[in-house]
This record gives sequence, structure tokens and C-alpha cells, in this order.
Amino acid sequence: MLVRANQREVNLPEGTRVQACLEALEAFPAGTLAALKGGVAVELNSPVKEDCTLLPLTLEHEEGRRIYERSLRFVMLLALKHLFPYEQVRIEYSVGYGVFVRLPGRNLHRQEIVRIENEMRRIIGLDLPFEKKRWTREAAIDYFTEEQQPDKVELLERRPFPYFDMYAIDGMWEYFYGIMAPSTGKVAVFTLFELRGGFVLQLPAGADFDHAAPYLYRPKHLDIFNQSAKWCDILGIRNVPDVAAMIENHGLRNFIRVNEALHEGALSEIAQRISQQYRHVVLVAGPSSSGKTTFAGRLAVHLQVQGHPSRRISMDDFYIDRNRIPLAPDGTVDLESPQALDLPLMAEKITALLEGETVAMPTFNFQTGKQEYVTEPISLRPDEVLILEGIHGLNPQISSLFPPEEVYRVFVSALTCLNLDDHNRIRTTDVRLLRRVVRDHQFRGTAPEETLAMWPSVRKGEEKWIFPYQENADSMFNTALHYELPVLKSSVYELLRQIPESSPTYLLARRLIKTLNYLPDVPEEIWNEIPPLSLLREFIGGCTLEEK
Repeated sequence: MLVRANQREVNLPEGTRVQACLEALEAFPAGTLAALKGGVAVELNSPVKEDCTLLPLTLEHEEGRRIYERSLRFVMLLALKHLFPYEQVRIEYSVGYGVFVRLPGRNLHRQEIVRIENEMRRIIGLDLPFEKKRWTREAAIDYFTEEQQPDKVELLERRPFPYFDMYAIDGMWEYFYGIMAPSTGKVAVFTLFELRGGFVLQLPAGADFDHAAPYLYRPKHLDIFNQSAKWCDILGIRNVPDVAAMIENHGLRNFIRVNEALHEGALSEIAQRISQQYRHVVLVAGPSSSGKTTFAGRLAVHLQVQGHPSRRISMDDFYIDRNRIPLAPDGTVDLESPQALDLPLMAEKITALLEGETVAMPTFNFQTGKQEYVTEPISLRPDEVLILEGIHGLNPQISSLFPPEEVYRVFVSALTCLNLDDHNRIRTTDVRLLRRVVRDHQFRGTAPEETLAMWPSVRKGEEKWIFPYQENADSMFNTALHYELPVLKSSVYELLRQIPESSPTYLLARRLIKTLNYLPDVPEEIWNEIPPLSLLREFIGGCTLEEK
């Protein structure tokens, strides 16, 4: 059997374990948690039975980070079961390099959180193996029924496959949506931070695998997540089975209406604040596929209700010509950097507009990669608000171009609080990726594999250039729609299933498919209930904002 790694190859007996293969190839760096074999992540003790190429997975790899987090969450759940055996545990949303955890029936105080951390370290010190076993769906349902975990029972009842892999440590079985590290001793780097009656389980950051990341308190970000949680309560939705049951009980139409009404109310509040503060420049920023463009258009409508006409300008039109963009150290074009924008030209044009001049504005042609001047010059009325939309809107390099008393800053992102079950959250980045796959395929002719392949670079740019500035916002707007996943599934599910195992993006595609598997199909006639100005229309089509 021929096994390859790190541009080396070696013949080994069939059935050799993954770790032994990597060690024979001198491709077993410190912190290796698993390996990538083709497009599938495999445990270190898995036998290799055919010729293959292996890639060791550490915290430097996105899948390695997920394995680490997944395994550490399991240790935490075991510790909580030891200390609070009758309490519900809910793992909710990302907070920097960690996840927020709470016990819905209990507000934890600092001393209890210290006890939890100490118990986790005791379990890690024992270096207990993660046991893996294939279960039938019926056996798992019986087990979780006995363990009084109705959220998992409801989810597994909707699972389309009869068998799956369960994991155990010290006799406690759990189901997570991916593989585990070899043992508890492999996830020793973490810390806990007290937060709002619960705590943050904090992981290592970046290339520093020996220390947990420092916790950055971002109150505005937390407040918008709390708003999303309140919306979930209003809608009666917490986990995916709740959405599925609502669809099956013919409640989707009203669910869409209430969800969209919540968006309308939040938009109206932001427009009122802008009007009351007499701001003339609104900077709208947010990560990829957050819905910035449609948000800016809908905000313009609400500003007009407040008596302020507005004009929208996209920062994308200020990209410098593609052949002039400075190259990153690795020789690639960094389109996520603010330096890809012609900032002096932007300052000149916007300042002239604010001073009442008539200005010729550039348009960036993404096909030719060049700026063009193909539209009629524009000017602003004295009462008109300028809405400037782009990923760098909150970056001081942009906001400092304008008088601070003139500027109102809005950060938009899709922050879903919807989980698969209490212990398995749906990552907000995965929802945005699904949006982008649908949009790019439908409107830009981009194959799903290409969109998935670009995503790591996009995410790297967001972490560097966008998220560090989100707390600069005067307002935040959550573009998540709790009904969007089953709608997106209708457009993307079969596209993802067509990605072959040989593709470098197969692992990412399968992770998205695992989430979508639990969602029922949405009747086609229900799509008519989605308003033409919905944020979701930016991705699935049918948005009428640009129609006159």
C-alpha cells in the first residue's frame, strides 16, 4: 500500500493506522489531532486500507480547529454532567475564539465556573480516550430519551440515515457532527470566562497553540446576539426541529411574516436614530454575504419615511484597477484589504458631494478589472443622506475621511441563534457561506466548488480587516432570518451533493450538507410569501429594490 504525505511516499502494510503512516512519513507535527484522507477527515487510529495521500490536521487547519473545539466541548459536557447532572446545557454562539455556554435554568457565578474549569482539567489530565461506535438511529433515540435530552431525540427522529457514529468518554455518549481527537489530553489548552450568567469556553488563537486566546469584550456584538435570542423566543424557535415542525404544521407563512416584521422594526429604529442625530453620511459595513446591499436599500426607504431622501454609493466602485493592486507577500492579490480601494479618490469625490458640487463618480467593471466613468454626474440635495456601503465602512481608514459629526456607522451581519440541538450550534459563517454559494451560482455563474475554495481567503480577510472594527458601530443590524436555511436548501442542496470526494472542497461541502439534511423541503408556493425587499432576496433572487 502506497501512502503519501509532505511530498514523500512510503510502502506500508494494508491496515496500518493513520498515525503510524504519518510517523513513517515524518509528517506528524506536534498537535496533530487527525488527518485528511482525500476529502474526508479520519481519526489517527483509523486503519488505512488503500493507496492515499494524508494531510495532518492541527489547529492551523480549519478542520483541525473544529476537531479541537468539538472534543473540548465534549470534555466540558462531561464536566457539567458531573457537577450539575440535572441541568440543561446549551452551547450557543461564537464569541471571538470561543463559544458562549449557558445553563438555561441557572445563572452561574464565578466560583461555579472555577469548579467547571477545574473538573475539565481533571478529565483532561486523565487523558481518557474518545471511544467511537456505530449506533442505529433507534438505539440513539432510546439512549437520549433515557438521558432526558428531547432536543437530540427530536433531531434524530428527522435524520434521513439509519446508522451513524457515536462517541463516548467515561461512559457518557454524545453525537457531534464530525470526528474527535484521540483523547482528552489532546485538548489541554483552554480557559473559561464568566459572561452574562454563563461562560465563554475560549480556545487557542492563530498560531499560538500553547495559550488560550485573550477574551475581548464586545458588548455591542453580544447585545445583537441577545436580540437574536429574543427574536427566537418571539418566533418560538430554538433548534432546527422547531423549524421543521413549524413547516410540517403549515406555519411557515406566518413565521416568515413575523420574522420580516422584526427586521422592519429594527430598520425603522436605526433610521429614526440617524434622523434624530442629523447625520448626513451613513457608513454600512459587514462581512461577505451579510446582506449589506439590500440593507442599504431598505434603510434608504426608511430614511425617506423620516423625511430624508438618500443616495447609495458602493465602495466597490472605488477599487483601483486590478493590475495596480499591491501583491500580498505570497504573491496573491489581496482584494479584502482597504489598500485595494482608491481612498484618496473616495475622499475627494465624497467631500465634493457633501459640499454641494456635481460630481462624476466611478463605476468598477468587475469583468475588465478597471474603473470606468459611464454614469451621469450626481449631486446631493441639502437634506439628502449619503449611504456608503462596503466591507470596510467601519475601518478608521474610511470613517476618518469624513467629519465625525456627519457620520453614522452601521455594522450588519447574519448572527443566527438557531442550533441543530442544544449541544450543536449552527455557525453563522456557514449560513453566510450557503447564502454566497446560492448567490454566486445564480447571479455570477460561479460554480459552488469555486465559491467554497475562495471561502478560507474571504474568512481570513474578514478576521483581519472587518471584525476588529465592528464595535465602532453606532448601530448593529442582524440580517439573519430564522426561516432562511430551508429556503436556501432548496437552491443549494443538490449542488453541494454533486461535489466529488476528490475535490479539495468536499469536506466543507459535506459539513454544510450535514446541517441541511435535517431540514424539510419548502413548498414552492411558500416562496411567494417572501417579500420582494427581504434580505434573503439578495441571494435567492426576486429583489425589487433597484426597480423603478
